[in-house]
Amino acid sequence: MNQTDQTLATDQKTVLVGVTDIFFYTKVRDALMSKGYKIERARTQQDIADKASSMTPSAFILNMNDETLNAFQALETLKADASLKSIPILAFANHEEVDTFNRARTLGVTKIVSRNEFSARLKDLVEEVAGSHA
Repeated sequence: MNQTDQTLATDQKTVLVGVTDIFFYTKVRDALMSKGYKIERARTQQDIADKASSMTPSAFILNMNDETLNAFQALETLKADASLKSIPILAFANHEEVDTFNRARTLGVTKIVSRNEFSARLKDLVEEVAGSHA
């Protein structure tokens, strides 16, 4: 496999993670890297737009409860850009926030789960969502 083939293979398994909590990000990163994913962290709205357009990730993970990163604005940004709107999005939120779940679905999230389910099934959920994009 030459350098270009390796780069293409890596890009196809890149996950953009919109999470500002470093401990939670580390947990996500460690879990996904063990499955061969390359992880990119986005901490701001500009990060999300710039990184999503420069690398076209195979999936985007978004914490809907992250108060530092406006998740709904991030969704609107991604879905407004024709080249980014097909990126599958796995979102998670506190299970009791029905309005957040409904609004996320309306804005085009591929799958939204509770924070507990996300933590328990992270690898399977990413495979499911990223696989829907392949």
